[in-house]
Amino acid sequence: MTDASTTVKVSSGAIRRQMLKDFWFYFSRNKGAVIGLFVFILLVLTAVFAPVLAPYNPATQFRDALLVPPVWQDGGSSRFLLGTDAVGRDLLSRLIYGAQYSLFIGIVVVGVALIGGIIIGLVAGFYGGWVDTVIMRVMDVILAFPSLLLALVLVAVLGPGLTNAMIAIAIVYQPHFARLTRAAVMSEKRREYVTAARVAGAGNLRLMFKTILPNCLAPLIVQATLSFSSAILDAAALGFLGMGAQPPAPEWGTMLAEAREFITRAPWVVTFPGLAILISVLAINLMGDGLRDAFDPKLKRS
Repeated sequence: MTDASTTVKVSSGAIRRQMLKDFWFYFSRNKGAVIGLFVFILLVLTAVFAPVLAPYNPATQFRDALLVPPVWQDGGSSRFLLGTDAVGRDLLSRLIYGAQYSLFIGIVVVGVALIGGIIIGLVAGFYGGWVDTVIMRVMDVILAFPSLLLALVLVAVLGPGLTNAMIAIAIVYQPHFARLTRAAVMSEKRREYVTAARVAGAGNLRLMFKTILPNCLAPLIVQATLSFSSAILDAAALGFLGMGAQPPAPEWGTMLAEAREFITRAPWVVTFPGLAILISVLAINLMGDGLRDAFDPKLKRS
């Protein structure tokens, strides 16, 4: 018995290692995805080590250095590599701390939307019938509205602020995960392994969460990655409109909103937060494309 169990453990470990090798092989074939992963890792490290990397506290104001240009422009100072904003705050420090906000927003929004969408999609796909009809019609109503417009309405009802903005964006994104989960569950529940588990006495909850759900995760992981970047973008848009994070928070969208009146005299205060949003969203989208290639067998080519 001991030898048999050891053999099973070794073989399962070998299978997992081979699966990881295959995953990385197909993922790494997409060079854009590898670059996106590298940039995303840099973003995570920047957010984690922000107190060490940032030269100053993001809220510290230097009254003798208002709208100082970047160091490579005339009038720039080596004290402020990327310059300062209208009230003398170091832009580099605020951009570095802004990475924390972006990651926090993405994790919370995707986490809430993913968990809620999985539960709703599992119930709808597994039980079917009128339960499926009612749930999916509600999801269709939410999807009928433009995501940013619906998020704006929800934030207007809940009140401006980062927490309410994240709740609103999560509600908007939840139907995407629900529909993906439902489609995957309806495909998987007819398979033989589900029938075998049911015959063996597995209850509905065990069938949904232990038997079916693990085989539905691949498209959900890809959707979560793409929604992560969309959440950062929508949160920045809400911050720009004054409905998301409120000043003096160093959130990139809020920084854009504070700097828009200086776009002609001090373009760097708008350029750098905009570039931070662009690069982060692009990197995560490229990484999501690589995950799709790695998870979808139809896209794999020898």
